[in-house]
Amino acid sequence: MESQRTILITGAAGGIASACVKLFTESGWRVIGVDRAEYRGEFPQNGLFIQSTLSDPANLDAIYERVHAFTPHLDAILNSAAIQFAKPLLETTVEEWDLLMATNLRSVFLGAKLAHPLLKAAGGGAIVNMSSVHAVATSANIAAYAASKGGLLALTRAMAIEFAPDNIRVNAVLPGAVDTPMLRAGLDRGHLGGATMVERLDNLARKTVNGRIGQPAEIAHAIYFLADNAQSSFMTGQALIVDGGATARLSTE
Repeated sequence: MESQRTILITGAAGGIASACVKLFTESGWRVIGVDRAEYRGEFPQNGLFIQSTLSDPANLDAIYERVHAFTPHLDAILNSAAIQFAKPLLETTVEEWDLLMATNLRSVFLGAKLAHPLLKAAGGGAIVNMSSVHAVATSANIAAYAASKGGLLALTRAMAIEFAPDNIRVNAVLPGAVDTPMLRAGLDRGHLGGATMVERLDNLARKTVNGRIGQPAEIAHAIYFLADNAQSSFMTGQALIVDGGATARLSTE
């Protein structure tokens, strides 16, 4: 019988990541969650939740000390923790830029160094980096976030090459418009029109090929596919776009 697999999920209290906590748990995995916010609801009893920020390297060291104490190995990691500043580039401060990069990008680099021995101890595994369609097609007033997610794609490819000898696959998922608190906060940029949040969401839905906004559980299933070696064993260094077809359509159409 296969031993129970364990995944570490950063940003675990977020919309997509919390859907992943639910899906992986229901699929028989143990989940270690990390987030700067408290977890909404009850975290799985056989798992471990650590409340901490990832922007400070010392915090990452402390997180992985607790992870080491909890499990001798990791089978997968989902790097989902991220912050977003929806404001013009000319108004973005150095402090905001640095905090965003430390949270969204540097934490993945540092986390990979700390997680590598645990993944290797499992005989290999998978890292899934949460990028965004903003890495390939973006819009105004979200430059720092787009830059971090683009950097994450390049880091994904580099990690895939370096970690392949240890049987560690590294891929990225690029969600489009998914109904999460981060998406709703970003709609305040005013780029879609609409006096109410419902009108803005409807306007956004009409811009996708599918004609609707995605749900967190739909992205969670794509992430599970990338994390599960039985399903995606020959995939590494790749970017999986899950956006309802939004990036397939010309902006001039």
